Amino acid sequence: MSTRKSLLVIGGCGYIGSHMVSCLIDAGHQVTVLDDLSTGFSDSLLGGELIVGNFGCRETLDAIFSKSKYDGVLHFASLIQVGESVAQPATYYQNNVANTLTLLSAMVDHKVGPLVFSSTAAVFGEPSYVPIDEVHPRQPMNPYGMSKYMVEAMLQDFDSAYGLRSVSLRYFNAAGADPQGRIGERHNPETHLIPLALRALLDESSNFKVFGDDYDTPDGTCIRDYVHVADLAEAHLCALNYLWQGGATSAFNLGSGSGFSVREILDTIRTVVGKPVRVETVSRRAGDPARLVADSALAMTQLGWTPKYSSLETIVRHAWQWEQVRHRK
Repeated sequence: MSTRKSLLVIGGCGYIGSHMVSCLIDAGHQVTVLDDLSTGFSDSLLGGELIVGNFGCRETLDAIFSKSKYDGVLHFASLIQVGESVAQPATYYQNNVANTLTLLSAMVDHKVGPLVFSSTAAVFGEPSYVPIDEVHPRQPMNPYGMSKYMVEAMLQDFDSAYGLRSVSLRYFNAAGADPQGRIGERHNPETHLIPLALRALLDESSNFKVFGDDYDTPDGTCIRDYVHVADLAEAHLCALNYLWQGGATSAFNLGSGSGFSVREILDTIRTVVGKPVRVETVSRRAGDPARLVADSALAMTQLGWTPKYSSLETIVRHAWQWEQVRHRK
């Protein structure tokens, strides 16, 4: 890309946001990050300017948008824990919906746009078919998924009423880490399969729990679609280009296009690391579908997105490299 842009990344100190900042800087853009550091880490930033604050504070947003002109905004500041959303729906609707409404209103008033929104496959709920494409029915099963669904609806309305164009990117399972090992997953608590399995290798006193081995899949364990976090960041850059070139408000699914079972992941970890993960098989979790796989063809054709790190071995190798760095800190 030849033209340098000025971009605001909301939640840029988190897992995906920090990889996005790195991607934007590598592409030659000027980056400002707004993050309240409630779940992110300032040392995850590999460049750019950090403003510590909450994106739901209108005074903060007015100050930011009055000080500088931005060519686009990327929003990664949602809360993401499904179980927590069930226990604390008010918190999720406040942060994910109400705060986003504040952001969108500020963007309209200050004539800032376009927006790329970090959405989720949870907007679909229980799949009617796989792979899941963009026309699959959206029937979220929890407040987390519903909050993202509501934001997607708001974005359509803000385009119709105010001309604020946007792209919503629905992730399936973000995985992996910076290929150079500088940043990676640091969720607290961690709920993602690959880092949990790798940490079981680093902690000799713990086992990795497999939730059910009697699903209707080839090896009995759940199949999920994993996409490298660096490829996700690249998809956001493609979405920005699409919008800068006049693209219409849209939503795209992001995945690898193929699924891997829990057993396949554990086998790949054994291959990459050289030793097996200690496993404890327990009962199924309520609401876990047997298969969740994305159809990402639309993102590839309309956004020009081509994942670079689609092999499971590469994803695991980069995640393991980061976990060793994180463990030493």
